[in-house]
Amino acid sequence: MHRITLEPGKRGGRLCIRGLRITVYDVLSMLSSGMSQQDIQDDFPELEPEDIWAAQAFAAGSVH
Repeated sequence: MHRITLEPGKRGGRLCIRGLRITVYDVLSMLSSGMSQQDIQDDFPELEPEDIWAAQAFAAGSVH
């Protein structure tokens, strides 16, 4: 999970993707709204497929 980072002061202390200003919540929200991985990457070219997978894996691990 080295792709998920937390930096105090960045995006209100939310979990981000690789230190970018894109949060895990942002990625998950886009996916839940029906955006495909390709749609997200088209809008945010700095994201890699592994970043999106990491956000999904993090969410899956957070659900009990």
